[in-house]
Amino acid sequence: MHRFRFSVQLSCRYIRRFTSQSTHLENVGTMASLLKSRTVLRFRGPDNVKFLQGLLTNDLRKFEEPVVGEKRLPIPTPNMPTSTIPPVYAAMLTPQGRFLYDFFIYKPSQPHEKLDKTGSGPGTDTRELELYADVDTAVLDELLTSLKKYRLRSKVDIENVGEEYSCWQRYGENHLGSSEEEEEEPEAASVGSGGGVDQIGVAASHGDDLGWQWHKDPRLDCLGFRGIFPSNTTPPLVEANKETDEGNYRLWRVERGVAEGSTDIPKGEAIPLEYNLAGLNAISFDKGCYIGQELIARTHHRGVIRKRLLPLKFVDNEGKEVGEKIAPGAEVIDTSTSTGRKTGNVTTSIGCRGLGILRLDEALKGSNSLAIQGLENIKVQAIIPEWWPSEWYSEYQTQAAVS
Repeated sequence: MHRFRFSVQLSCRYIRRFTSQSTHLENVGTMASLLKSRTVLRFRGPDNVKFLQGLLTNDLRKFEEPVVGEKRLPIPTPNMPTSTIPPVYAAMLTPQGRFLYDFFIYKPSQPHEKLDKTGSGPGTDTRELELYADVDTAVLDELLTSLKKYRLRSKVDIENVGEEYSCWQRYGENHLGSSEEEEEEPEAASVGSGGGVDQIGVAASHGDDLGWQWHKDPRLDCLGFRGIFPSNTTPPLVEANKETDEGNYRLWRVERGVAEGSTDIPKGEAIPLEYNLAGLNAISFDKGCYIGQELIARTHHRGVIRKRLLPLKFVDNEGKEVGEKIAPGAEVIDTSTSTGRKTGNVTTSIGCRGLGILRLDEALKGSNSLAIQGLENIKVQAIIPEWWPSEWYSEYQTQAAVS
């Protein structure tokens, strides 16, 4: 009860300060949030990888069993790094190439990749091939229906294990640590996995008997670490006074221009490249066929994305941040034109910050002409995230400078 009370107080305090006084979450250090907006699915069976490979935008072949003939991976030792595979971020699309669902796919440490509980020998291989995914809770039922529709004769079982496992995010100003030792700490948080650490000590303090661990977020380093853990435990490295409401994680994402799930990415409407999924490592352009690939490939090879998702700041005429509620879907217009030309739409709004799909040639002018339709006293400032590659916006900045 004490932990829950702190989480609510922390969330309310910092979101309120952020909205009214421009206080950003960077000032509060490392935080961790239980992501109730995500739930966990388990995929079992010999056709796991093949099944998901034909559905999702990213390449999952690295999850295949690393066995060639009779040759297996070396048995890990305390001085040999583990072969744990990092998670993959991917999306499932409509046949027309529109966004439906996003997935974080995990392969837990296999017994032959771990030491036993004593830290002195290999585990016993008793489990069949398993993959786990954290997915959007809000669309869980229809997602399961879609997956089972495509399963056909594939040898794969799909199970909702959301009551057994939960998804967590570890993020904030110091999530990578201030020293090399702290930076490596989350990577060492698996149980019985190899590495230059005391395995018995790690097992006792940082994990569980399945080897769940924190992974660097597969999208961006600035998003911190992500992982799934048994629901009846608190993940390793989560200090009691640093657990906070999921709303703070969402605010952290929005500030960096990252959408997640159906709340931020309109299902059946969003074009993945406009929502920057390629820059978030969600799309492989050389993996072969998957549902919706044709539009993605054609748009990518054409090389011109005129609209993109941008982080937004809402301000008044004096440039002071305002916390008035902006409804998702609100139109952003260019007030410098006589007709108030439409530039895009707000997709997400949290206090004085938000996300929006905007035309880059208008959004990157650097003027104070963008405003909310019907609320022209609320100006919209579009921000270029630090992680964007320059080729996404350099052309438009050059045009703005010339004009």
